[in-house]
Parts: sequence; C-alpha cells; structure tokens
Amino acid sequence: MTALAPGMGVGPLLRDWRRQRRISQLDLALRADSSARHISFVETGRARPSEEMLLRLAEHLDVPVRERNSLLLAAGYAPRYTQTALDDPAMGALREGLEQLLRGYEPYPALVVDGTYTVMAANSGIAMLMEGLPEKLRTLPGNAMRITLHPEGLAPRIRNLREWRGHLLDQMERQLALTRSPALRELYDEVAGYPLPDSPEEPAADGGPAVAGGLALPLRIEHDGRVLSFVSSISTFNTPMDVTVAELAIETFLPADPATVAYLTSRERMG
Repeated sequence: MTALAPGMGVGPLLRDWRRQRRISQLDLALRADSSARHISFVETGRARPSEEMLLRLAEHLDVPVRERNSLLLAAGYAPRYTQTALDDPAMGALREGLEQLLRGYEPYPALVVDGTYTVMAANSGIAMLMEGLPEKLRTLPGNAMRITLHPEGLAPRIRNLREWRGHLLDQMERQLALTRSPALRELYDEVAGYPLPDSPEEPAADGGPAVAGGLALPLRIEHDGRVLSFVSSISTFNTPMDVTVAELAIETFLPADPATVAYLTSRERMG
C-alpha cells in the first residue's frame, strides 16, 4: 500500500483500507450495521463517524491496531490504544509469561519478534542454531530476517535456502500488504537484496518444494555436521489493546523428523 499524505482526513483513509481489502461500501455497511449511503458520506467527508462507528469499521476492515490510532487522530479523536515498551514494569507479567513459554518449549527453538522482526526474546534452541555466527548477528536484540538470510548468518547452513528464503519473503510481502510500515519495507528491500551464498542446496522432492511429511515446508539447517529439520508456526495475541502487544509474534520450530527429535533430546540430557 502506498503511504498517504500526512493530515489526510479519515474518509480517504477509510476508503483506502476498504479498497485494499476489496470490500464494497455495501458489504462494509452490512458488516458494520450501517448503510452504504453513510459509508459513502464518511469516505467523502460529508459525515464524521462517531468514535464507536470508526472503531467498528476498523475492526471489520482488519486495520492493524497501530493504524487504528491513526484513524482516530484523523477523525479528531484521541488514540485509543497505548504503546508500552516491553521492558516497562507494566509488562512484567507478560514478559514472565513469554519467558516461561520459551523455556517450556526447550530443547526446541522458539523466539518472540516484534512487527519488524526484532528479536525480543529467544530460548536456548535458538542460541544453539546461532552458534558460530559473527557477534554482530549473534548479539540480541538482533533481527530475525537478517540473522536468517544474511550471507554471514544462517543462510549458508540452510540446505533448502531458496525455498525457505522464498517463504520468508512471501511472509513479509503479505505483512506489507496489511500495514503501512516504512521500517518493514526498508527491511524487506534489504534482505531481498542479499546475494544467495554458496551452500549445499538439496533438490526438492519430485521436482516440487520439499515438505515435512507432505504437510509443510521444513527448515532444513546444518548444525554440528547434522541436518536438522523443523516446521514453524507463528502465534499472535488475541484482541490486543496495546500496539506493542498487537505486533508481537511467537515463532516456534517443531522437529519434522525423528532424527531431529533424538538429537535435540540427547543434547538436553547432556546439559
């Protein structure tokens, strides 16, 4: 989505979100218990939506929490959603819960990232995968995309790098389609421009993408002379009321084969 001019009224902002979501004025009106006429008046500036209606429209348009504050400001209302730093004392319970979750997932890798993939927390499984990386990449907080795709990062160790790189870039493109984040766009342009390092690329099974049990694309990565295989999942918080919380994501890596399970379990027993 292209950035809109500063100071643009709430009507054009809403129209832009609606068009991006490919929803007609009538469809949006039906979802938000309004009328197509009222939606049209709001978008053209002939009517000012109430705060409640604006938030209802934003909900049905799946507008990110950060951008909902922008809509409220454009309409002359105060921001509704706070943005609290993760190290703020008010976030103590949340931080503790995240740390317990990451520890509980060990010995398998897991990490927490923000909306631009800055690593906010990681467990020992992630530290294991990062062993031997240059300090500039290994020291946290780093950036998960840079750590993974940088030629001096994990990229040379990833046996299915072209497939995994394509998966990550597609993931970022989908995220960019939902947000107006110059920082994320800058990161995407940076990592997409990294040269592909020389690495032993595994041929895809049957000429198609390698899959774990036919279910998901695995991350196949070398560690200490072995090839470990993982499938990843990403979790976010339900109905967040804070911008920071809304943009946090927890990524966990589940072993995709018995050999990976055995290796990680043996390492854990050895301490």
